[in-house]
Amino acid sequence: MKRLLDGIPLRTGVVAAVALAGGLLASPPAGATVATGATVASVSQTADLAAAARPRNGKILYDRVSGGRGTLKIKNGTSKDGVVTLVRGKTKAISIYVRARSTASVKDVRDGTYRIYFTNGYRFSTSKRKFTKSATYQRFNDRLRFTTTSTSTTIWTLTLNPVKGGNAKTSPVNPKDFPA
Repeated sequence: MKRLLDGIPLRTGVVAAVALAGGLLASPPAGATVATGATVASVSQTADLAAAARPRNGKILYDRVSGGRGTLKIKNGTSKDGVVTLVRGKTKAISIYVRARSTASVKDVRDGTYRIYFTNGYRFSTSKRKFTKSATYQRFNDRLRFTTTSTSTTIWTLTLNPVKGGNAKTSPVNPKDFPA
């Protein structure tokens, strides 16, 4: 029994049509009917889902000044995923993805003084480099200084959620001013 989609008979070749439109096949299998209207929607939805794929915890999203010996450990005790960005001077240096209720580290921070920005939210878009749902943008008021000597390196630990007895103050940041 044949089914119809917008007057086009559908056969087992619909799966092949989706693969064909996605570039997985060079031509449809013999006897397959290509339903172009349904295929375009399926491929478009797949592309949208891929753009919103959730990065793994600790994934370095941007790295311009690694190669040092400093360590930055980030604890995200919130229910939202986060991205922490280090800025040196006016130059974005490193960005790292930290999943909700997780800890991640950057272990090769170069010596220098950095301003720390962070954003939290849901549905991170790697192509837009931002959260697409419930995003907040903040920065730590104090800068972090990383220094390496022959006998020591700097290790900083940041917590993205309020901590009893914590000493780091934050300020909101306009999304347009966030180093994406």
